[in-house]
Order: sequence, then C-alpha cells, then structure tokens
Amino acid sequence: MYSAFGQAAIERLTLVANHVIASEAVATERLRAHAGRCMQFHFEGWPTLLPAWPALMFRVTPAGLVEWCGESPSGEPALQVAIDASNPALALVQAIGGARPKVEVSGDAAFATDLNWLFDNLRWDVQDDLARVIGAAPARELGRVAGGVAAGVREAVRTLGGLVTRA
Repeated sequence: MYSAFGQAAIERLTLVANHVIASEAVATERLRAHAGRCMQFHFEGWPTLLPAWPALMFRVTPAGLVEWCGESPSGEPALQVAIDASNPALALVQAIGGARPKVEVSGDAAFATDLNWLFDNLRWDVQDDLARVIGAAPARELGRVAGGVAAGVREAVRTLGGLVTRA
C-alpha cells in the first residue's frame, strides 16, 4: 500500500510532530489523557487522476506523543478526521498562507477538543532549534531574514489564492 518513500515520509513527519508536541508540556499533558487511543486522518474528495492517499492512523503514546500505526492498523479509531482534499493545489496555497484546510471531526468530543487545541496553539519554533546548533545571535538573524521572506511568500500566496478561487 505504501512505497518505501511513503513510509519514510510518514515516519519523518511523525518525528517532526512529536518534536513540536514535546516542546510544550501542556500539549503532552493534553495528549497523555488519551494514551492508547487512535485517531484516523483521511482525505475526502481526492482527485481521481492523482494516486490515492490511504487513511493514516496514529496512536497516542503514554508519554503524550503520537506513533504511526503502520500500514495495517487494528481496531477502530476514537477520532476520525476528514480533510477536504478536493483541490490539493488550493489547499497547499492556503496552508502556505497559514490557513487550515476544511476538516470534519467525528468521535470522542474530549479527544477532538484536545486535538483542536493542538492545531490552534502549537507552532514549531525553528529559531530555537537553530540556536542550539549555530548559536542564538545567528539564529535570531536567520529568523529575522526568514520572517521577511515568509511574509513576502504569504502575500504572494494570498494573491495567487485569490486568482485560483476566481478561476
């Protein structure tokens, strides 16, 4: 079902997600309350011309992190998250611009509330991670430059997004 590249990509994305989650004690505490429970993400309306994305299931660990359940997950998820993927290009443009895609969540309400909190409040502090490698001053300068570039890209994406939605 997954290519070796697909499996490696999912595993790396899981590591990045756990890095971001672990950076906030509140996030791990909120997830720890759901240890052992699974959440399934699936992409609704994916264009038939593109290779289909399989549903992805993740389990919350006792440490308050997530682990990918692999190609053949067992059991029913406590939470199902349907992501609108009917227009992948527009979704990518919106994601780059900082907007969240349209999602529908079903299942356990408390679990959904905590997951929504994570989506709304967690951000990767890239500058902090860079500071550990290259030092605080260079990381701050890179962050300043990257922030300017990111603002320009977001503005360009908003402009392009407006053109895409009109077409």
